[in-house]
Amino acid sequence: MRAAQDYPSVASLADGYRRGTLRPREVVARHLARIARLDPQLGAYQAVYGDDALEAADRAQAQFASGTALHPFLGVPFALKDICDLEGRITTGGSLAMADRVSPTTALIAKRLLDAGAILLGKTKTVECAFGGWGTNQHMGTPWNPWDLGAHRVPGGSSSGTGVAVASGLAPCGVGTDTGGSVRLPAGFCGLVGLKVTEGRLPNDGILPLSQTLDTPGPLARSVRDVACMFLTMDGAEASQIQDATEELVAPLSLDGMRLGCLAQAERAVCASDVLQAYDAACEMLQDRGATLVPFDSPNAHATQACGRIISAEAWHNHGALFSQADAPLDEDVRARMLVGRDMRASEYLAALDSRARDTKAFLAGIEGLDALLTPSMTLTAPRRDAVDQNTHPGHFTRPVNYFGMCALSVPSGLAANGLPTSLQITARAHAERVALRIGAAFERARDPFDYPRL
Repeated sequence: MRAAQDYPSVASLADGYRRGTLRPREVVARHLARIARLDPQLGAYQAVYGDDALEAADRAQAQFASGTALHPFLGVPFALKDICDLEGRITTGGSLAMADRVSPTTALIAKRLLDAGAILLGKTKTVECAFGGWGTNQHMGTPWNPWDLGAHRVPGGSSSGTGVAVASGLAPCGVGTDTGGSVRLPAGFCGLVGLKVTEGRLPNDGILPLSQTLDTPGPLARSVRDVACMFLTMDGAEASQIQDATEELVAPLSLDGMRLGCLAQAERAVCASDVLQAYDAACEMLQDRGATLVPFDSPNAHATQACGRIISAEAWHNHGALFSQADAPLDEDVRARMLVGRDMRASEYLAALDSRARDTKAFLAGIEGLDALLTPSMTLTAPRRDAVDQNTHPGHFTRPVNYFGMCALSVPSGLAANGLPTSLQITARAHAERVALRIGAAFERARDPFDYPRL
């Protein structure tokens, strides 16, 4: 009962609305009450739009009463990362220096969800300018990972608030963005499903840029089914097609004949033992369903660093004027990352883009014959905020996906001995989101039911 009421899925809400056993106003009111009770500690939301959400719920109920064909997302509450514009509302980008910035437009992905009848609960916190993988923010606050209420552990970033909101039942689903892992890291650290799409697959219109080359918006939810439905809606699919397309993506799948890349020994050495244990168990489940596992070599350390150089150069182009102000109230950890881009020559930046093209061609040739790649989403479970080294990035396995222009899905793989989530990353080639989602659904079906934070 606790899971059904406190952690409703997108699918269960749609079914309840259709049957008349749930009403949008009641669902929204329950989420707003939960936000009021839990968010003072969790700090997931930058702003909550309670009155607007209740009005939208009444409009959704009127549509249900009309009996016309309805969108699967009608009446579903969601959270929006605070780098996505909403016309007339403040979009801070996680920066105290932009605390009064009024959005001139509405991000296209948000518009698609709103046009489908989804109900926006509010904006969620982010690392300043979305530049950081741990999820920390010196001025606007670091959301509290809900899996440990006794210690402030990082939620993963930069979509930190969305990850915490969805994981703690403050929203059924939410929008994040991913430039080097910023959807998958919060998904991994917070026990969620998160989809990093192929660059260009979803529009970045109305989203504050970090890296034009690498930025991708993406959905976070608590199941592959919900992520698939949200992805199709954000992708602009016709309402009449979304239900059938979602069912196809999560239908039972035999993995017979599929060849899945798994970690080579050198890559195993960078992972904590509890992460490896969960990863090995996940690989065994997929092997039991018919997949053949093939070790693959990946230049993850090189790709992670190379990805970071491109991000820094483009981030300075986008935000350098702000971060040049010595007296501006800025996150000093983010400022240090920005300054790397300031000091990069144009020739170095262009060389980095050329290297990316060559590296990608070589890497894709090296994994020819593999249907997808399996790695952990992160090398460790969520550390305490005060133990994080800001000179490091947790994206050892996530940044290469962006660098090589691929797509990937993070799916919870279990709980470690310390009670914190572990996560499996399923990486597929560009525009093969369907492959990643179908393998993710097969794994989710094989895995034991995943628990919820005790809140």
